[in-house]
Amino acid sequence: MKAIIPAAGLGSRFLPATKAQPKEMLLVVDRPVIQYIVEEGLASAADEVVIVNSREKKSIEEHFSPNPELVSMLRERGKDKYADAVEHAGNLNVSYVYQDEPLGLGHAVHCAAEKTGDEPFYVLLGDVLVPDNNMLPAMQKVSDEHNGASVIAVMPVPDDQVNRFGVIAGSAISDDVWKIDGLVEKPALEDAPSNLAVFGRYLLSARVMELLAEAKPTVGGEIQLTDALDAVLKEEEMYALVIDPQDGFDTGTVESWLETNNILFERKYGKKA
Repeated sequence: MKAIIPAAGLGSRFLPATKAQPKEMLLVVDRPVIQYIVEEGLASAADEVVIVNSREKKSIEEHFSPNPELVSMLRERGKDKYADAVEHAGNLNVSYVYQDEPLGLGHAVHCAAEKTGDEPFYVLLGDVLVPDNNMLPAMQKVSDEHNGASVIAVMPVPDDQVNRFGVIAGSAISDDVWKIDGLVEKPALEDAPSNLAVFGRYLLSARVMELLAEAKPTVGGEIQLTDALDAVLKEEEMYALVIDPQDGFDTGTVESWLETNNILFERKYGKKA
């Protein structure tokens, strides 16, 4: 089973910082954003993380490549803590495929089709962190309880933010699980079927990947993952795991990235940055 991380985007909200440095490589406390997400994927049922990369973002691949010369130099200088950190990042089980055109999230996910084969797969969006690595196993449990169905993580959002997200329609079957009937992309508040917004963690059946192969561009001229999820709902059941907003951290804007750094720094070191 594979965990897919789309990482080929421009990171335009962080320009000019991301002109030369991928947004995914921006630091959160003590490591790049993307390392948190890779570690989360490998802490789940996934045996490999597949990064859907841009060919210009070589620093991502360099970060996850072994560098025995640097490790050796750090150990000779008595900097074992840093050597261990470099060695750890270089030994994570990561592979790459490439998205050569910016054709949308659905297209990015489908770029990894040869890696996933006929198995279910995770999709982990890079704008959100789950440092405790507990969300994917919880989603896997829901899937296992419902015959291998697809599961999406969702989070309640305030009314004034509903129009920023994809929102689910459906009904609650327990305190933290909904059966999904549909998905609405960025609805006006009066049209929103719930206040449960898609969070950026997916456990998807192999059928979703097949449907992405047939998908046509829609909104913004892009191939949307949401369209494939709508299509699979006509054939398969799908569920949502309702998460606590404090289970995940947003890094998608400069403000939320700074806030995430402050929260996680205080959590790690017991004091404010």
